[in-house]
Amino acid sequence: MAPKKVLAVVLAGGEGKRLMPLTADRAKPAVPFAGSYRLIDFALSNLVNSGYLQIVVLTQYKSHSLDRHISETWRMSTQLQQYIASVPAQQRRGKSWFLGSANAIYQSLNLIHDAQPDIVVVIGADHVYRMDFEQMVDAHVKSGASVSVAAVRQPMNLVDQFGVIEVDQDNPGRIKAFVEKPATTPGLPDDPNSFLASMGNYVFTREALLQALEDDAARLDTKHDMGGDIIPYFVERNDAAVYDFTTNDIPGATDRDRQYWRDVGTMDSYYDANMDLISPLPLFNLYNLQWPIYTRQSVSPPAKFVRSASGRSGEAHDSIVSAGVVVSGGAVQTSILATDVFIDEAAEVTGSVLLDKVTVGRGAVVRRAIIDKNVRIPEGAQIGVDAELDRRRGFSVTDSGLTIVSKGQVVAPS
Repeated sequence: MAPKKVLAVVLAGGEGKRLMPLTADRAKPAVPFAGSYRLIDFALSNLVNSGYLQIVVLTQYKSHSLDRHISETWRMSTQLQQYIASVPAQQRRGKSWFLGSANAIYQSLNLIHDAQPDIVVVIGADHVYRMDFEQMVDAHVKSGASVSVAAVRQPMNLVDQFGVIEVDQDNPGRIKAFVEKPATTPGLPDDPNSFLASMGNYVFTREALLQALEDDAARLDTKHDMGGDIIPYFVERNDAAVYDFTTNDIPGATDRDRQYWRDVGTMDSYYDANMDLISPLPLFNLYNLQWPIYTRQSVSPPAKFVRSASGRSGEAHDSIVSAGVVVSGGAVQTSILATDVFIDEAAEVTGSVLLDKVTVGRGAVVRRAIIDKNVRIPEGAQIGVDAELDRRRGFSVTDSGLTIVSKGQVVAPS
């Protein structure tokens, strides 16, 4: 059998309200992650590593930094008909912007008509994981269904945050019900405390997807959402298959990180996913070079740890330190330092995520905080030590006590 021609569509137009203030000035897929990456790098790396090299990225909300990152980083060989194209909302099907994820694809049907694929892979741009989509496409073709939905097990307390998949007990490869973010759902037969969550990754047979999008566009009782409308459309016709993420085999994966998948939709989940990376045996291994995560390569010099003028050593433990970082007599513990961060003498950074070009002044203290780019923390200032003080200074503080300082926000001396 001849290999199927595949077009990949990455949905990257989301506003990411729950990731405010990190999304105040950028699209959610452009949010920096793990020191050197953007969230979208994980989706694009998985597609490229799977051998799918015709990719369109649908953008909308504050997309400048995302568009720039894609154009500077993801350059393919056009001579070999390879491309990763950033495509903004174009109002091709009326005068509205994207009305939902399904409408985003509907308004961009020209891309599918031009590419003429047999299979359309549709994925989100804001999850952290490794996945071989070729294996999912093969399983989809064998299933005979019009759509396959990738599923991952999640604890029951997260049921209202995901699209929930219920399978047919007599035919466990078929989806019996698909409910978007319900209040409750039955547990799995072998684990009542877990449920199957949609990963937001779909594989469609082209003609079936085109018909579903046309039917959805003609309806008035729809939110034009992939999970809320398009997948139930196929479930009602008993034409939706489930793909078990646990069967996906990645070269170089370990038992510890083989089934790792994180939705970084909130500030706390974003922070936790960063912290997953820094243990000696991390929950997600960035160093698996058999399935690399690609990103833009910095032109900054190597990181360095130096003594301060008074002779105090600069040091970092259990941390990720990116290019251009200078730790001059400061101390860093269980943290992630992005490009060109500077830590001054006697400064202490613990359990924190610092984005590009953050400066931590002499004797300053940063604990369990996320500091967005270009923030200058003055000498002696404290962040993440007193939650009420942080709130009074205009910083965001989550219910768990995580402090977030916005991009370029001024931090007054203590």
